[in-house]
Amino acid sequence: MINGSADYRDSGLEFPADFLLGSATAAYQIEGAFQEDGRGPSIWDTFSHTAGRTLDADTGDVADDHYHRVNSDLDLMKRLGLEAYRFSIAWTRIQPSGSGKPLEAGLSFYSRLVDGLLDRGIKPIATLYHWDLPQELEDKGGWPERDTALRFAEYASIVGDALGDRVAVWTTMNEPWCAAFLGYGSGGHAPGRTSDLAALRAAHHLNLGHGLALQELRHVVTKPDAQYSITLNFHALRGEDNSSPEAIRRIDALGNRSFTGPLLHGEYPIDLLQDTHAITDWSFVQPGDLETIHQPIDFLGVNFYSTATVRMWDGKSDKLTNDGHRDVGGSAWPGSRNVEFLPQPGPLTAMGWNIAPEALEELLVSLSQEFPKLPLVITENGAAFDDVEVEGRVHDQKRVDYLRRHFTAAHRARARGVDLRGYLVWSLLDNFEWSYGYSKRFGLVRVNYETQERTVKDSGLWFAELIETRRIPEGRE
Repeated sequence: MINGSADYRDSGLEFPADFLLGSATAAYQIEGAFQEDGRGPSIWDTFSHTAGRTLDADTGDVADDHYHRVNSDLDLMKRLGLEAYRFSIAWTRIQPSGSGKPLEAGLSFYSRLVDGLLDRGIKPIATLYHWDLPQELEDKGGWPERDTALRFAEYASIVGDALGDRVAVWTTMNEPWCAAFLGYGSGGHAPGRTSDLAALRAAHHLNLGHGLALQELRHVVTKPDAQYSITLNFHALRGEDNSSPEAIRRIDALGNRSFTGPLLHGEYPIDLLQDTHAITDWSFVQPGDLETIHQPIDFLGVNFYSTATVRMWDGKSDKLTNDGHRDVGGSAWPGSRNVEFLPQPGPLTAMGWNIAPEALEELLVSLSQEFPKLPLVITENGAAFDDVEVEGRVHDQKRVDYLRRHFTAAHRARARGVDLRGYLVWSLLDNFEWSYGYSKRFGLVRVNYETQERTVKDSGLWFAELIETRRIPEGRE
């Protein structure tokens, strides 16, 4: 190890040639063109156009205008040396209402994107669902209703049939925890509902949609070496006092095991069912559902940003609820509202999330121990900072340092035996950061939202050097 230290600021550590290095985006966050070529409204269109839902009333109507700038953005990816690009497909570009005959214009756009990636030697990683449910399906009940999972399988079949001869990796869903518990529980994400029962029902039907979609994809995809996965955002939990083990157990059940349980073990955790018994008897889980959900996958996508410190609320003082997401009155923790989320020690990113590379290492090791035969890929990791552009340069040293420390954590996890196959930095471009609008910048590339000019930040240059040399560079001056 070169320059080894406890602060994870190593440099010179090498990744093998087959370790996949790339970046990621999501459709609603970058595409814009929200009413073009037949695209229908999604829940995020409705949410962002509703007063008070997003900061400064920002919407994804234009975003990064990627829909019109796809070729130049592909050239930018090539210039950075990306080996893989993880993008999501907007369901309403394919089926405006969430069902029925597909739009050829939408399929053509993603076909051109995939071909453009392949022409530049970049591996396409397609995510079918990154939170943008067709509004018409939400009007019929959304993810709390079983029919939405059936419609998702139909959509997966259409896209798989159209692109399945070329896409290298299929990811069914991105962070279904956010879709279920922020969308239907806390109300901080679209569609903005605040129902404990709806959140739990949505979680199950997202799980079911994953399983049904995998079955459809495997039926229609013709690329013989295509891989299949799902991406989960893991809650890396810490304790503070004697009540913390119980708090950790409860949040782990809702935040992590409500998905890894059925997806990877074939059952929901008993303690999750017990914690939520006053809300539901889980009778919406029908015979055969768990077998459908428990499909084999080729790797597990891991999204990681920060940690959370929890304890049980004593009922005597004001309750602390800083779980890292915007608080709009609901709860993302049905059945466990008596858990407190404590302020995290710094340093913090612009999102207010703490920087803890050691937690990434421990998360990867723990997942490897629980699922020893399942390869892992970091499908999102990155940070928002208040970047400043000066004379055409963006000297984002905090992001460079963040990435250096987290790549070191990934390397250390591999050295401990973790079968980690790749690392995709979030995000390629500054973009629409959901309820935070355009106030938070995660990109390796700065976007001037008035002119749509792209400027590669120092972090992008640092990452390009890592890809080229396979070695973790030092910080950039």
